[in-house]
Amino acid sequence: MRKTICLVALTALALPVSAKDSLGVYSSWAAFRDADTPRCYAIAKPRGRNANRAFASIGTWPKREIRNQVHFRLSRAASDGSTLRVRIDTTNFDLVAQGRNAWAPDAQTDAAIVAALRSASAMRVNGGGVSDRYNLSGVATAMDAAIVGCADL
Repeated sequence: MRKTICLVALTALALPVSAKDSLGVYSSWAAFRDADTPRCYAIAKPRGRNANRAFASIGTWPKREIRNQVHFRLSRAASDGSTLRVRIDTTNFDLVAQGRNAWAPDAQTDAAIVAALRSASAMRVNGGGVSDRYNLSGVATAMDAAIVGCADL
């Protein structure tokens, strides 16, 4: 079930940005609302030149009762059978990866990652040949804007 929801989330994030309403840009992060889906999300690109269309997002789908789901589009596919983790300041969380996508394994880990993001300054997704680094300046405000943006959907 969670894998299906994640695939739906991935498909929704792949839609053109022009179909979404900007809720604001907050330093390294931005927030968007898509009333047609309906969904809202905070999103950022990793630091560096080799981002290769990678991003981190925290999404909310009110009609599906999904809030603060973490998703990473990796800069490259993780090696088969590798362990992938997200490190937020000094705390590590295991991720489930499939190709160039990675998610928290469950809603409890999503909640723990989101809580860690609120007080951290750096995030790194690594393992299996992947090393994507993110600046977290503005992440808390972008996440809040996404939640508020979907409050009436």
